[in-house]
Amino acid sequence: MNKTVIDRVGRSVTYQFPPNRIVSLCPGITDTLLSLGLEEKIVGRTRFCIHPKGIVERIPAVAGTKDIKLEAIKDVKPDLIFVEKEENTKEIVEELEKHFPVYVAEVQTVDEAFQMIDDMGDLTDRKEAAAKLVSSIQQQFDSLPKTHEKRIAYVIWRKPYMVVGKNTYINSLLEKMGYINPFIDAEGRYPTVSAEDFQKANLDYVFLASEPFPYKEKHLKEFLEMMAKTKPLLVDGEMFWYGPRMLKAVSYFRQEFNY
Repeated sequence: MNKTVIDRVGRSVTYQFPPNRIVSLCPGITDTLLSLGLEEKIVGRTRFCIHPKGIVERIPAVAGTKDIKLEAIKDVKPDLIFVEKEENTKEIVEELEKHFPVYVAEVQTVDEAFQMIDDMGDLTDRKEAAAKLVSSIQQQFDSLPKTHEKRIAYVIWRKPYMVVGKNTYINSLLEKMGYINPFIDAEGRYPTVSAEDFQKANLDYVFLASEPFPYKEKHLKEFLEMMAKTKPLLVDGEMFWYGPRMLKAVSYFRQEFNY
Protein backbone atom coordinates (compact mmCIF):
# COMPACT_ATOMS: atom_id res chain seq x y z
CA MET A 1 0.00 0.00 0.00
CA ASN A 2 1.05 3.64 -0.41
CA LYS A 3 1.79 5.77 2.62
CA THR A 4 2.19 9.56 2.78
CA VAL A 5 4.35 11.19 5.45
CA ILE A 6 5.87 14.60 6.13
CA ASP A 7 9.65 14.51 6.33
CA ARG A 8 11.82 16.55 8.72
CA VAL A 9 12.03 19.54 6.40
CA GLY A 10 8.28 19.69 5.78
CA ARG A 11 8.07 17.87 2.44
CA SER A 12 5.22 15.46 1.68
CA VAL A 13 6.53 12.03 0.66
CA THR A 14 4.38 9.21 -0.73
CA TYR A 15 5.97 5.76 -0.98
CA GLN A 16 5.24 2.05 -0.89
CA PHE A 17 4.88 0.83 2.70
CA PRO A 18 6.75 -1.02 3.89
CA PRO A 19 9.57 -0.19 1.48
CA ASN A 20 11.32 -3.21 -0.01
CA ARG A 21 14.11 -1.47 -1.92
CA ILE A 22 15.83 1.27 0.09
CA VAL A 23 18.75 3.53 -0.81
CA SER A 24 20.42 5.41 2.05
CA LEU A 25 22.75 8.32 1.32
CA CYS A 26 23.79 9.08 4.91
CA PRO A 27 26.24 6.89 6.87
CA GLY A 28 24.43 7.28 10.20
CA ILE A 29 21.10 6.37 8.62
CA THR A 30 22.57 3.37 6.78
CA ASP A 31 24.07 2.14 10.06
CA THR A 32 20.70 2.62 11.76
CA LEU A 33 18.70 0.80 9.08
CA LEU A 34 21.05 -2.17 9.18
CA SER A 35 20.81 -2.27 12.97
CA LEU A 36 17.03 -2.50 12.57
CA GLY A 37 17.39 -5.71 10.58
CA LEU A 38 16.83 -4.28 7.10
CA GLU A 39 19.89 -5.78 5.43
CA GLU A 40 17.85 -7.55 2.76
CA LYS A 41 15.96 -4.38 1.84
CA ILE A 42 18.84 -1.92 1.41
CA VAL A 43 19.93 -1.90 -2.22
CA GLY A 44 22.22 1.15 -2.26
CA ARG A 45 24.46 3.26 -0.02
CA THR A 46 27.24 5.83 -0.25
CA ARG A 47 30.91 4.91 -0.34
CA PHE A 48 31.20 6.58 3.08
CA CYS A 49 28.69 4.18 4.66
CA ILE A 50 31.16 1.89 6.45
CA HIS A 51 29.18 0.49 9.38
CA PRO A 52 28.32 -2.12 10.46
CA LYS A 53 31.45 -3.74 9.09
CA GLY A 54 30.96 -7.17 7.59
CA ILE A 55 27.44 -6.31 6.45
CA VAL A 56 27.52 -2.93 4.74
CA GLU A 57 30.13 -4.05 2.22
CA ARG A 58 27.55 -6.34 0.58
CA ILE A 59 25.43 -3.34 -0.43
CA PRO A 60 26.32 -1.55 -3.69
CA ALA A 61 27.83 1.93 -3.35
CA VAL A 62 25.78 4.17 -5.66
CA ALA A 63 26.85 7.63 -4.46
CA GLY A 64 28.92 9.82 -2.22
CA THR A 65 27.23 12.16 0.21
CA LYS A 66 27.72 15.19 -2.06
CA ASP A 67 27.59 13.39 -5.40
CA ILE A 68 25.43 10.64 -6.89
CA LYS A 69 25.54 8.14 -9.72
CA LEU A 70 22.01 8.61 -10.98
CA GLU A 71 22.10 5.70 -13.41
CA ALA A 72 23.43 3.38 -10.69
CA ILE A 73 20.58 4.47 -8.42
CA LYS A 74 18.06 3.91 -11.20
CA ASP A 75 19.52 0.44 -11.75
CA VAL A 76 18.68 -0.67 -8.17
CA LYS A 77 15.09 0.63 -8.52
CA PRO A 78 14.54 2.06 -5.01
CA ASP A 79 11.04 2.61 -3.72
CA LEU A 80 12.37 4.95 -1.00
CA ILE A 81 15.56 6.99 -0.66
CA PHE A 82 16.80 8.42 2.65
CA VAL A 83 18.94 11.56 2.75
CA GLU A 84 19.96 13.91 5.56
CA LYS A 85 19.83 17.69 5.31
CA GLU A 86 23.45 18.31 6.33
CA GLU A 87 25.04 15.27 4.73
CA ASN A 88 23.42 15.64 1.32
CA THR A 89 22.82 18.66 -0.88
CA LYS A 90 19.56 20.30 -1.89
CA GLU A 91 20.55 19.70 -5.52
CA ILE A 92 20.79 15.94 -4.89
CA VAL A 93 17.31 15.92 -3.36
CA GLU A 94 15.88 17.92 -6.25
CA GLU A 95 17.38 15.55 -8.82
CA LEU A 96 16.38 12.35 -7.04
CA GLU A 97 12.80 13.41 -6.29
CA LYS A 98 12.17 13.65 -10.03
CA HIS A 99 12.44 9.87 -10.12
CA PHE A 100 11.86 8.42 -6.63
CA PRO A 101 10.28 9.12 -3.24
CA VAL A 102 12.93 10.91 -1.14
CA TYR A 103 12.68 11.36 2.63
CA VAL A 104 14.87 14.08 4.16
CA ALA A 105 15.95 13.55 7.78
CA GLU A 106 17.64 16.21 9.91
CA VAL A 107 19.90 15.60 12.91
CA GLN A 108 21.43 18.57 14.73
CA THR A 109 21.02 17.48 18.36
CA VAL A 110 21.17 14.36 20.51
CA ASP A 111 17.37 14.41 20.84
CA GLU A 112 17.02 14.62 17.06
CA ALA A 113 19.31 11.60 16.75
CA PHE A 114 16.85 9.63 18.88
CA GLN A 115 13.98 10.98 16.78
CA MET A 116 15.75 9.90 13.57
CA ILE A 117 16.00 6.32 14.83
CA ASP A 118 12.32 6.31 15.77
CA ASP A 119 11.46 7.77 12.36
CA MET A 120 13.41 5.06 10.56
CA GLY A 121 11.46 2.46 12.52
CA ASP A 122 8.13 4.07 11.64
CA LEU A 123 9.00 4.45 7.97
CA THR A 124 10.25 0.89 7.47
CA ASP A 125 7.87 -1.08 9.72
CA ARG A 126 10.55 -1.65 12.37
CA LYS A 127 9.04 0.38 15.21
CA GLU A 128 9.78 -2.17 17.94
CA ALA A 129 13.41 -2.61 16.93
CA ALA A 130 13.85 1.17 16.75
CA ALA A 131 12.34 1.66 20.21
CA LYS A 132 14.72 -0.95 21.65
CA LEU A 133 17.73 0.73 20.03
CA VAL A 134 16.71 4.15 21.35
CA SER A 135 16.16 2.72 24.83
CA SER A 136 19.59 1.06 24.83
CA ILE A 137 21.33 4.26 23.76
CA GLN A 138 19.42 6.37 26.27
CA GLN A 139 20.47 4.03 29.08
CA GLN A 140 24.07 4.52 28.05
CA PHE A 141 23.67 8.27 27.72
CA ASP A 142 22.18 8.49 31.22
CA SER A 143 25.68 7.63 32.44
CA LEU A 144 27.42 9.95 29.97
CA PRO A 145 30.59 11.40 31.50
CA LYS A 146 30.16 14.95 32.77
CA THR A 147 32.84 17.64 32.89
CA HIS A 148 32.64 20.87 34.83
CA GLU A 149 32.38 23.53 32.14
CA LYS A 150 35.74 22.87 30.51
CA ARG A 151 36.26 24.93 27.37
CA ILE A 152 36.82 22.90 24.24
CA ALA A 153 37.30 23.11 20.49
CA TYR A 154 36.48 20.13 18.28
CA VAL A 155 38.68 20.45 15.19
CA ILE A 156 37.63 18.76 11.94
CA TRP A 157 39.98 20.30 9.35
CA ARG A 158 43.45 21.70 8.82
CA LYS A 159 44.62 24.36 6.36
CA PRO A 160 42.39 26.13 7.12
CA TYR A 161 41.44 25.10 10.62
CA MET A 162 37.73 24.34 10.90
CA VAL A 163 35.87 23.57 14.11
CA VAL A 164 32.44 22.34 15.13
CA GLY A 165 30.04 25.19 15.80
CA LYS A 166 26.36 25.76 16.57
CA ASN A 167 23.43 23.62 15.47
CA THR A 168 25.43 20.41 15.10
CA TYR A 169 25.01 16.98 16.62
CA ILE A 170 28.64 17.01 17.80
CA ASN A 171 28.19 20.29 19.64
CA SER A 172 24.97 19.01 21.22
CA LEU A 173 26.84 15.92 22.44
CA LEU A 174 29.70 18.01 23.85
CA GLU A 175 27.21 20.24 25.68
CA LYS A 176 25.48 17.17 27.09
CA MET A 177 28.87 16.18 28.52
CA GLY A 178 29.24 19.59 30.16
CA TYR A 179 31.73 21.18 27.77
CA ILE A 180 31.62 24.82 26.69
CA ASN A 181 32.27 25.43 23.02
CA PRO A 182 33.29 29.09 22.55
CA PHE A 183 32.92 28.80 18.79
CA ILE A 184 29.13 28.46 18.81
CA ASP A 185 29.04 32.24 18.48
CA ALA A 186 31.07 32.11 15.26
CA GLU A 187 29.39 32.31 11.87
CA GLY A 188 28.31 28.99 10.39
CA ARG A 189 27.97 25.49 11.71
CA TYR A 190 31.59 24.62 10.94
CA PRO A 191 33.44 27.93 11.20
CA THR A 192 36.95 28.56 9.91
CA VAL A 193 39.25 29.76 12.70
CA SER A 194 42.82 31.01 12.99
CA ALA A 195 45.63 30.29 15.44
CA GLU A 196 44.81 33.64 17.05
CA ASP A 197 41.16 32.59 17.44
CA PHE A 198 42.27 29.43 19.24
CA GLN A 199 44.55 31.42 21.54
CA LYS A 200 41.85 33.96 22.40
CA ALA A 201 39.31 31.22 23.20
CA ASN A 202 41.03 30.29 26.49
CA LEU A 203 40.59 26.57 25.82
CA ASP A 204 41.14 23.71 28.25
CA TYR A 205 41.11 21.03 25.54
CA VAL A 206 41.36 20.70 21.80
CA PHE A 207 39.83 17.55 20.33
CA LEU A 208 41.54 16.64 17.07
CA ALA A 209 39.17 14.37 15.13
CA SER A 210 40.21 11.37 13.05
CA GLU A 211 37.88 12.47 10.28
CA PRO A 212 37.17 14.15 7.93
CA PHE A 213 40.77 15.38 8.25
CA PRO A 214 42.83 12.50 9.69
CA TYR A 215 44.55 14.12 12.66
CA LYS A 216 47.39 11.98 14.03
CA GLU A 217 50.09 12.04 16.72
CA LYS A 218 52.34 14.26 14.60
CA HIS A 219 49.76 17.07 14.80
CA LEU A 220 49.71 17.27 18.61
CA LYS A 221 52.94 19.30 18.71
CA GLU A 222 51.40 21.87 16.38
CA PHE A 223 48.68 22.66 18.92
CA LEU A 224 50.97 22.46 21.95
CA GLU A 225 53.18 25.09 20.37
CA MET A 226 50.14 27.21 19.59
CA MET A 227 48.62 26.93 23.09
CA ALA A 228 50.99 25.67 25.75
CA LYS A 229 48.33 25.52 28.47
CA THR A 230 45.72 23.72 26.36
CA LYS A 231 45.68 19.92 26.17
CA PRO A 232 45.29 18.50 22.65
CA LEU A 233 43.67 15.06 22.39
CA LEU A 234 43.20 12.78 19.39
CA VAL A 235 39.62 11.53 19.20
CA ASP A 236 37.87 8.90 17.11
CA GLY A 237 35.48 10.91 14.98
CA GLU A 238 33.21 7.89 14.51
CA MET A 239 32.35 8.03 18.22
CA PHE A 240 30.71 11.38 17.47
CA TRP A 241 28.40 9.92 14.79
CA TYR A 242 24.69 9.58 15.50
CA GLY A 243 22.96 6.23 15.14
CA PRO A 244 24.18 2.90 16.55
CA ARG A 245 27.71 4.32 17.08
CA MET A 246 26.13 6.13 20.03
CA LEU A 247 26.00 2.80 21.86
CA LYS A 248 29.80 2.63 21.93
CA ALA A 249 30.41 6.31 22.58
CA VAL A 250 29.99 6.37 26.36
CA SER A 251 32.46 3.55 27.07
CA TYR A 252 34.88 5.14 24.60
CA PHE A 253 34.70 8.49 26.39
CA ARG A 254 35.29 6.86 29.75
CA GLN A 255 38.28 4.93 28.49
CA GLU A 256 39.93 7.69 26.47
CA PHE A 257 39.26 10.67 28.71
CA ASN A 258 39.59 8.88 32.07
CA TYR A 259 36.11 9.76 33.32
